[in-house]
Order: sequence, then structure tokens, then C-alpha cells
Amino acid sequence: MMKKKRENLLELIPCLKPHLSLQPAREDEELVCVVIPRTSWIERFSIRFLKQPETIKVKLDELGSFVIRLCDGRHTVDEIQKKLEAEFGEKAEPVLPRLATFLQMVEENGWIRWEKSGEKKGC
Repeated sequence: MMKKKRENLLELIPCLKPHLSLQPAREDEELVCVVIPRTSWIERFSIRFLKQPETIKVKLDELGSFVIRLCDGRHTVDEIQKKLEAEFGEKAEPVLPRLATFLQMVEENGWIRWEKSGEKKGC
């Protein structure tokens, strides 16, 4: 029986899924909102008949905005970690656990997909 090779998180490349977009937050150009289209049948129903918005906008904080911009298919998690340390220093400590938790949360929400570092091709 062959063992499945475990992936090293630092070598993986997070890539924002193509149906999502980033939009600057109104009050601060450094912060971004992730724009999520509402596409399920119940959401389409509520948009049409209950006059609900067509998208959901999730405003991220300073660190989240910085990281999500780098989820472009060109940066490994290790590169993102180093950029976070260089940009925010002590403010981002402990960098790797916080980064891993953030990436886990956005993955669970279906916002990113993963590529292997040898496949750098962009999103």
C-alpha cells in the first residue's frame, strides 16, 4: 500500500477563485472587500422578489486585506509569510500560525484553491 505524500503548506500557492473579486473598502484604500456573488436558487429568489443585494461584501482587516491580495497564484505561503513579516513586523506576530489559520478559514469558505509551487501559472 502506497502512502499519500503530505503537502508542505509553505510550498503551496493560494489562489483566489475566479468567481470572486476584490474591491477597495470605501473608507480606506488599504482595506479590501471580497465580493461574493449570490447564485443559489434561494439567493436568486431573494434578490428578485425580496430586493436583496446581488452580492455579499466581506470587509477584511489590514492583515487579511494584505494576504488576500497576494492570493493571486504567484506567491507561495512562505513568500506571503515573509512579506507579512517585512510589512507588519511585530504587529503580525505570530505570523505563521495566524497566516495558516486565515488561509484555512478562507479555504473553508470556498474563496481559494491551492496549486503546487511547481505549477506557478496564476489564477
